[in-house]
Amino acid sequence: MFVLSFCPLDPHVCYRLTIKQAGITHCFVNLGSDHPSILEAIVKGQNEKKGQFPRIITCPNEMVALSMADGYARLTNKPQCVIVHVDVGTQGLGAAVHNASCGRTPVLIFAGLSPFTIEGEMRGSRTEYIHWIQDVPDQRAIVGQYCRYTGEIKSGKNVKQMVNRALQFAMSDPKGPVYLVGAREPMEEEIDPYQLIQDHWSPIQPSALSEAAVSQICNALVAAEEPLLITGYSGRNHAAVPELVKLADTVKGLRVLDTGGCDMCFPSDHRAWLGVRFGNDESIKTADFIIVLDCDVPWINTVCHPKPSATIVHIDIDPLKQQMPVHYLAAVSRYRADSYTSLAQLNAHLTTNPSLSEKLSSPPFPTRWERLAETHSALLSTLTSAAKIPTDSTLNVSYLVATVRAALPANTIYTIEAVTNHILVADQIRATQPGTWINCGGGGLGWSGGATLGVKLAAEDREPGAGRFVCNIIGDGTFLFSVPGSVYWIAQRYGIPVLTIVLNNKGWNAPRRSALLVHPHGESSKASNEELNISFAPSPDYAGIAKAAAGGRVWGERATSVQELESLLPKAVEAVKGGTGAVLEACL
Repeated sequence: MFVLSFCPLDPHVCYRLTIKQAGITHCFVNLGSDHPSILEAIVKGQNEKKGQFPRIITCPNEMVALSMADGYARLTNKPQCVIVHVDVGTQGLGAAVHNASCGRTPVLIFAGLSPFTIEGEMRGSRTEYIHWIQDVPDQRAIVGQYCRYTGEIKSGKNVKQMVNRALQFAMSDPKGPVYLVGAREPMEEEIDPYQLIQDHWSPIQPSALSEAAVSQICNALVAAEEPLLITGYSGRNHAAVPELVKLADTVKGLRVLDTGGCDMCFPSDHRAWLGVRFGNDESIKTADFIIVLDCDVPWINTVCHPKPSATIVHIDIDPLKQQMPVHYLAAVSRYRADSYTSLAQLNAHLTTNPSLSEKLSSPPFPTRWERLAETHSALLSTLTSAAKIPTDSTLNVSYLVATVRAALPANTIYTIEAVTNHILVADQIRATQPGTWINCGGGGLGWSGGATLGVKLAAEDREPGAGRFVCNIIGDGTFLFSVPGSVYWIAQRYGIPVLTIVLNNKGWNAPRRSALLVHPHGESSKASNEELNISFAPSPDYAGIAKAAAGGRVWGERATSVQELESLLPKAVEAVKGGTGAVLEACL
């Protein structure tokens, strides 16, 4: 970029100040030949705009960068910025774009474009061989189908408007990633300083149910004999969790099934909690009235589905699932509405309508309430029994995770990417506080490596000095997908201590499970993991990988037995509390 003193203001300084004014506090960057103006802006901004400039985090891998921004936004609901290098850096974002889109995470991505002038006609013209090679016909198309908005900055004179328009899309439900591009020439343009009224660029306000819908749903809830609510990401708004608890307290007998797709939506210590399940539970088959609330996959039709006589209503910020070509539910009514707002409306109607209030205080609701307490107690007893100490001293997931949970602070935030062990992990974590269970929401494995660092950064920014404990539980295959060489270098460079528990089951078990669902008696059902090419034997040294990336400045060990786990886990926890990241591999 040109020397900044040549002009009153350059677009990239303007861009950086704009994103700060819009609430973005961090930029996760992977810089290249399209970013001379950014490099100048970073130096100038950090020197002259202290406190007004986003924090810059260098990320040697683009997927990790976007996953960090994803994790930060997941905890705070505040969009963060990722800056990558032209088309190749955009492609390097990989599965993280899918995850941010499916997880409905607000993120602003900016990538440069190769210069469009060759002869030096404008400042920023082509100066390097690679500028020809990286000039592609449609760079935005690489990620366009995953983004809520894509745009090109063609002039520095409206850079603030372009950024704020993108952020409006990112922050309006259904939230998601947005992508801006700009060639070197407009980013080098000289402009005069100008201001926007930031209040004029707010996102769309949450939508509500109609009065008629509120009345119909409440009447059906009270009349139902086996009401069920299935949710997946309503807990993204932490305020929605107590509203859902209030609904379950009011309609005694209502059960809540959490699909665990993204967030903790309902506390495990409530008697209406049925656990975390993926599209298959007996309650789905027996319910006569079902509310599907902010949920992508309430049931898997080939495995489990409601009975034909069941009445289903769907309340969702994205009821048509606009990013999914094939999706439908047999709902009698569906509403595009905010979950917190909708729950508050239902609660208000149930408590202020005399007729409904009288019914809810009469039989059979007290009996149903007591029955829920009995079934919930039995469920917890079953889960606790599953976590008993193995008699042969070998490790299993239930015992391992129960032991981890007991060793960590009660308000620990868990980021989960356990794939085939997901349900077993959820059964033992049993989250009770909003924002303490965060799962990807998408299918791009490797999310949690960077996301865990983003969550920890966000936790520290929200509660400076509190030392909020963050624990990542990740499968061995997923650990490799997460680009640990980048993850643990960043953690060491920026002092982001987290605990990583690697579930080592020696390979990818998900492909085997998928094959058995389609070919339960096929040739693949008789084959070994080695024959299926899903084995990781001999096992990598996962803690050693993290140590190497961090230059040795991370605690790392391997536990192969109950005795080793009981010896090593306290040391790992103390390391993290002391400011050093820790990786504990558990051999299952």
